[in-house]
Amino acid sequence: MLAMALAALDSTIISTAVPQIVGDLGGFSVFSWLFSGYLLAVTVTLPVYGKLSDTFGRKPVLLVGIALFLVGSLLCATAWNMASLIAFRIVQGLGGGALQGTVQTIAADLYPHRERAKIQARLSTVWATSSVIGPAFGGLIASYADWRWIFLVNLPVGAVALLLIVRHLQEPARTERPERTSRTGRAGDAAGTGKRAGPRVDWAGALGIFCCGSLLLTALVQGGVAWSWWSTPSLTLLAAAVVCGVVTVAIERRAAEPIIPGWVWRRRTIAAVNLALGGLGLLMIAPTVFLPTYAQSVLGLSPTAAGFVLSVMTLSWPISAALSNRVYLRIGHRQSAVLGMGLAALILCAFLLLPYPGSAWQPALIMLLLGAALGIFQLPLIIAVQSSVGWSERGTATGSILFCRQVGQSVGAALFGAVANATMAARLSDAPGSLGGDLPGDLDGVSRALEHPGDLSAEAADYLRRAVDDSVDYVYLGAAVAAALTVLVLLLLAPRVFPVYEEEPGPGSGPTAGPGPGEAPGSGAAPAAGEGLVPGTAPAAGGGLVPSEAPVPGGDPVPGKDAATG
Repeated sequence: MLAMALAALDSTIISTAVPQIVGDLGGFSVFSWLFSGYLLAVTVTLPVYGKLSDTFGRKPVLLVGIALFLVGSLLCATAWNMASLIAFRIVQGLGGGALQGTVQTIAADLYPHRERAKIQARLSTVWATSSVIGPAFGGLIASYADWRWIFLVNLPVGAVALLLIVRHLQEPARTERPERTSRTGRAGDAAGTGKRAGPRVDWAGALGIFCCGSLLLTALVQGGVAWSWWSTPSLTLLAAAVVCGVVTVAIERRAAEPIIPGWVWRRRTIAAVNLALGGLGLLMIAPTVFLPTYAQSVLGLSPTAAGFVLSVMTLSWPISAALSNRVYLRIGHRQSAVLGMGLAALILCAFLLLPYPGSAWQPALIMLLLGAALGIFQLPLIIAVQSSVGWSERGTATGSILFCRQVGQSVGAALFGAVANATMAARLSDAPGSLGGDLPGDLDGVSRALEHPGDLSAEAADYLRRAVDDSVDYVYLGAAVAAALTVLVLLLLAPRVFPVYEEEPGPGSGPTAGPGPGEAPGSGAAPAAGEGLVPGTAPAAGGGLVPSEAPVPGGDPVPGKDAATG
């Protein structure tokens, strides 16, 4: 949990210290890369660390990630200009990717299926609490000490986390996995000697994923901000991302142990959750990015008060997630997720009904309800994926769904940013002629004008506020559409009953408990990549397939008469 707190705290702690950092180092025009660079590094490394944790174990990957994160923190504290600070923030992000994915994978390793909701809810609470107190803590340090201490405080916390992991995290000895033959026909034996080849890492695939993800995310983050969408830089980056993606897919198809195996998209359970969490990341841009703007520009709240309006979502989300096991164990994982996202779509639509200008408690109530709905949605899907695979595939599966969620956020930022800008531009062009001289001439002037409304006439200030209100309404409408599409994806692609493989914590272990209501019984180990469950197989020693399973299209099993239908 200390490792999770480190990653969450550092994603928000510098937000309130930006004025001091820019005043000391300069570089105002590029300071946004302090956030974008960190996010980019975390996102592109998630699937890589997931595969490495399956190959070498969770503990060494987590230790390397924390160490890299702390090195990046120390380097950030020694930055001499904005370019060096951005570079060192990327180093931090390279370690942060290991923290986010590996911690969640370890939680699934250590706890059986029925208890995973509680530990994952605790991790969500740690993440939410750290994210909320991060800006306040950063502002406090920047006000009463040097901003460099924002990064130095990571060192003692990280040192304690390293010590606890080294002393107390014990992974059982790994069992040998049968070697798989790649598409090129290469088997796992070394030169035909019959000796088992050691762990192989697809470094070419990892580099391809890193380059492709970096190009795509840079295009999405900077498009419409640093340059227009149809400019040469945007088109060049997007074209390069497509070419790099094609090359990476070719590399992964030929690799013996690919970083992103084909089975993460061939298995209905994981493919559906990948898309669903991508939809979650996309719609989350509406509250996290545009609600503070709405609260300050339309409601006239201070930045601190606007932050509190958003933060109420972090109160209901962990509580809802902690109680979600009572829902998905009763009605099933898919039904729980459909219920949560369906409620989220209705709640997002309710934002459109808020009066103008309204009161702060109204959007705060919507955020409280939205957090409760998304807690029921997200956690059952993460647990479903982690419970549908064995130890040797859990890191890859977890990294895949977290990667898709992060990519969804980047796509959402670009998409909804374009929607908001287009709406605002239309309102400015349609402004009454009597206000033409008072209104700003471009989008950049809108934020400056709203920061100093006293410089505008009362009619012009009210018109701009209504324009912002309309822009945010369209963003929330888009988020509601994304929620509805996510429900559709779950209903069409996700299996009605998710397979569950119960096993003791650690690699190579056998089953512990049978499935609960709404769960498909399974073996103590996941099937090999690309393989389905074979019905009618007698259980082997230490775990096996339950004979009452019958196949459905897509290779996912349904339970027999002794299990609920979910």
